[in-house]
Amino acid sequence: MASWNSVFLSWLKNFSNIFKYKMDEVQLGSHTIRSHGLTIARTHMHDWLILVLLVVIWVVILIIHPFYRFVGKDMMDDLRYPLQSNTVPVWAVPMYAVLLPMLIFIFVYIRRRDVYDLHHAVLGLLFSVLVTAVITDSIKNAVGRPRPDFFWRCFPDGKDVYDKWGNVICHGDKSVIREGHKSFPSGHTSWSFAGLGFLSLYLSGKIKAFDRRGHVAKLCIVFLPLLVASLVGISRVDDYWHHWQDVFAGGLLGLVVATFCYLQFYPPPYDANGSGTYAYFRVIEESTANTTNTINAANLPNAMTGEVQIANQQESTDNGFMGMHLARNSNSVLEDVESGKS
Repeated sequence: MASWNSVFLSWLKNFSNIFKYKMDEVQLGSHTIRSHGLTIARTHMHDWLILVLLVVIWVVILIIHPFYRFVGKDMMDDLRYPLQSNTVPVWAVPMYAVLLPMLIFIFVYIRRRDVYDLHHAVLGLLFSVLVTAVITDSIKNAVGRPRPDFFWRCFPDGKDVYDKWGNVICHGDKSVIREGHKSFPSGHTSWSFAGLGFLSLYLSGKIKAFDRRGHVAKLCIVFLPLLVASLVGISRVDDYWHHWQDVFAGGLLGLVVATFCYLQFYPPPYDANGSGTYAYFRVIEESTANTTNTINAANLPNAMTGEVQIANQQESTDNGFMGMHLARNSNSVLEDVESGKS
């Protein structure tokens, strides 16, 4: 009885181990947009509503007038840089910070067929960019720091005018002047690090860059998006649209927000499960538990049958021993009777 149970438990343990190692391959391709997309969207409906709310808040912040900081004549020495156009235009920022990562997410989905990964990557990226945008523009309006080219925004003809308190009296274009009070922090840089920083974390998890095998080529892939974001930040200083402090603060802000948003959906890249989402591995665990329960339920009748057979064998053995004992006793009695008669 005990030996049969140990054999059965050993077999079940081996099967469970095999199932555990093969589960990733079985589950990949079984969670598609068609099969699980609607369910995931309903589960995260509130997240998408908050995302829409962030868009509305961001638009309102863009409409709000920034704080006009006092700018005296002695401060103009650091604000006389030439007014230039953007090396990286505004319309290009969402292209490389949002659309490019999304294309990579879609490519990974085509290869793995994991809708959990696609959904959470897109949702995390959008949260990263929009949260960064709200924080960045809120600080811009609150601080109102003049840009390095503020002099030429305020006095396009080069003739500076000040009031009795020494503050500037600008006579340039109002929209250009308004934009000149939004230096800190850099929006280009914060957006770049929010989107490309999220992409860098995503790639580091997918290619298992921190698997302790020492493949430096993986780090090159991880650092590439960060390098692009850094070059965008440098261009903002080169174009005299931002001070270096604006770029540093914007990059730090975007990278921190991207890290928080990434860790909401994914384990850290150095984790053993860093290649997938929390939701994906949760589904794997539930599937493993259900399969194990199914195996136990299916083998329960066999186990009961085995116990009955073993019990019958023991009973038949006991009966055989009892029959031999009775036969021995009866023979001895007959022998005694015969000896008495004689």
